[in-house]
Amino acid sequence: MIILGLILLIIGVVAGIGILTTIGGILIAVGALLWILGAMGRAVGGRKHYF
Repeated sequence: MIILGLILLIIGVVAGIGILTTIGGILIAVGALLWILGAMGRAVGGRKHYF
């Protein structure tokens, strides 16, 4: 999710498409949050790890 967000963010900035930049930023934030919660050992959404 973080990689997809980064790709969309880069495409949005290069192409000048604001919605891709916004969606990319949101995906990076959500992916980082899930990654941190998973690394702390907390089960998120019934899963111990998110890959």
